[in-house]
Amino acid sequence: MDLDGRKSSIMTHFADLRVKIFADGADRAIMLDMYAKPHIKGLTTNPTLMAKAGILDYEGFAREVLEHVTDKPLSLEVFSDEIEEMEREALKVASWGPNVYVKIPITNTRRESTCGLVRRLAGRGVKVNVTAITTLTQVRDIVLNLEPEVPSNISVFAGRIADTGVDPLPIMSAAVAMAAVNPKTEIIWASPRELLNIVQAEAVGCQIITVTHDILKKLPTLGYDLDSYSLDTVRMFRADAVAAGFRI
Repeated sequence: MDLDGRKSSIMTHFADLRVKIFADGADRAIMLDMYAKPHIKGLTTNPTLMAKAGILDYEGFAREVLEHVTDKPLSLEVFSDEIEEMEREALKVASWGPNVYVKIPITNTRRESTCGLVRRLAGRGVKVNVTAITTLTQVRDIVLNLEPEVPSNISVFAGRIADTGVDPLPIMSAAVAMAAVNPKTEIIWASPRELLNIVQAEAVGCQIITVTHDILKKLPTLGYDLDSYSLDTVRMFRADAVAAGFRI
């Protein structure tokens, strides 16, 4: 198959995906670049990514991004460890734009559940993205506190589950089934580790997967012919050896 044919095959495979890809990051330039791409359906960020990016003015950064990101979902997280203060922050963040989803951690640092907070926010029409979830019990508890007619996300950290040696696929599949009672609730495959996770998220019915820039750079290889990939690898090894002047 020639190069143009391989690219056409890759793009056809990519276009067939039902799972929505959300770009995860905190670099403003990269976020806006991702936003402009049709295959990126939304954006997410979190305090850790923002701190690594050197962001000091959270509200200023968020509002600046929202000046450009107007027609795709953007998830922004609260910071407080106190439930009451989380609620104040959530209502403020939600007011920044109709496409904002407010990220609420499943508990605070003292393991105090935020289910009651999620119920109150959903009752006021706030779109929430409940985050840092790793168990089906947590998924069940959140589903019970959402409003069926208010759009919401449940971020299940499949990558972190896998980091413990537990297969996340049965958990993600069950989470999708649990959330199905709420027609406007979408399960997010969070913390992916590799491009394969996009295919896995698709297979178990996740509506969304958040993907970091490092993984997004690999999207052109999705569906790539393995024989061709083998040859590319051989060529890379050869070119690097020649460039380095290696001799045996």
